Amino acid sequence: MTLYAFPTEMASEEQALELIEQVIARSEAEGVFVALASGEEALSRFCGNQMSQNVNQERCSISITSSFGSRSATATVTSDDPSAIEAALRSCETLARIAPEDPEWMPLLEPQTYDDRQAAFDEETAACSPLQRGRLVQRVCRAAAAAGVDGAGTLATESRLRAVGNSRGLRTVGRSTTASFGFTARTCGASSWGERTAWNIGALNCDEVAEELIERARRAHTPRTVEPGLYPVILHPAALAELLAWVGWNLDARAADEGRSFMSRPDGGTRLGEAMFSPLVHLERNAAHPLLQSAPFLPDGQPNRPLTLIREGVPERLHHSRYWAARKGCTPTGAFLPLVMAGSEASVADLVSRTERGVLVHRAWYVRAISPRELTVTGMTRDGTFWIEDGQIAYPIHNLRFNQSLPRLLRDIDALGAAERYGPRVVPAVRCSAFRFTSVTDSV
Repeated sequence: MTLYAFPTEMASEEQALELIEQVIARSEAEGVFVALASGEEALSRFCGNQMSQNVNQERCSISITSSFGSRSATATVTSDDPSAIEAALRSCETLARIAPEDPEWMPLLEPQTYDDRQAAFDEETAACSPLQRGRLVQRVCRAAAAAGVDGAGTLATESRLRAVGNSRGLRTVGRSTTASFGFTARTCGASSWGERTAWNIGALNCDEVAEELIERARRAHTPRTVEPGLYPVILHPAALAELLAWVGWNLDARAADEGRSFMSRPDGGTRLGEAMFSPLVHLERNAAHPLLQSAPFLPDGQPNRPLTLIREGVPERLHHSRYWAARKGCTPTGAFLPLVMAGSEASVADLVSRTERGVLVHRAWYVRAISPRELTVTGMTRDGTFWIEDGQIAYPIHNLRFNQSLPRLLRDIDALGAAERYGPRVVPAVRCSAFRFTSVTDSV
């Protein structure tokens, strides 16, 4: 049998499944899992208010995991050459035979049932040309130049096909599109930044985003110094998205059961069912959210169904890997992606108008963990930080470093704004009654 010559450009779903079938048929392992990703990525980069780069790349990646009992190995090939695919298959089989036994090895998944829906695929986004992207970028650059602002950023589109299958009969495949726009505006030593992600390029609203960021940069020059301390804070959705990612990564059952998590009780067990956070906090995994509409399956083939993680401030569910779920006698959850936090109809301006004094943070930058056990992180504000007084933005302030417990952040939320998409997350603006800033930084 000759392996199918798979095209590096976007293939059909039938072609993807046919290749998986042929790889599995040629496998000599006791078990084999195949994951395939194919598609096209395009990016337009601009700086100094002019286009600087256009990139268009077709990609194909085939990852093969072979197993003999609890011994396994993985090989990945990025070539569509049949001989390269064959070599990867034989390589992972050779390595699997000599690999150490994995005490946490789990059998391959049986065929799964998925929600009756498809990921969003927008033909206009998939076919978007460099000329079309260039026209959008041109408008943004002209607006920045007219305002006396130095604009830079990227406009990117991606069309993707993803398929997985294994020797126990698991098969699933789907296509999707993504578009993203990132923009930085600089003037007079001040800066602002923002981004948008959508499954269709028409929903990015590049002109509107650029206009808002140009105005923010112009307002951010000549910042004043505010002493570090504990302040009420309004977090723009972009800032909260960066912090909420850490919460999602750490909602792990095994870490909680083993006493290594903020979800661990001091006397043993987990804190599921406790009113740990503000009743305004509702967090879920929801790939079907209108702003996301991502695939109904996860990269390992598990279903990606909606799950409530935190309801009205009470954590209801922790991530269980297949191994840990088997140990605990419960159902595996699959990864907690994508995360969606419920918001309200209020704008950031509405939250500001209801705040007597505090700090408005548009971006959390270089966030790192200090204490995983308590889920305390450190980071810096950046790209437009402002002092709020009497319900208005009073003046820009120098950026601040923060050391903040994320469970306390979620506990102290007292108002929500409208939710927006940032990468694989949908999050609102929030107002928190107490946020700890520890020092002033030189970042812009």
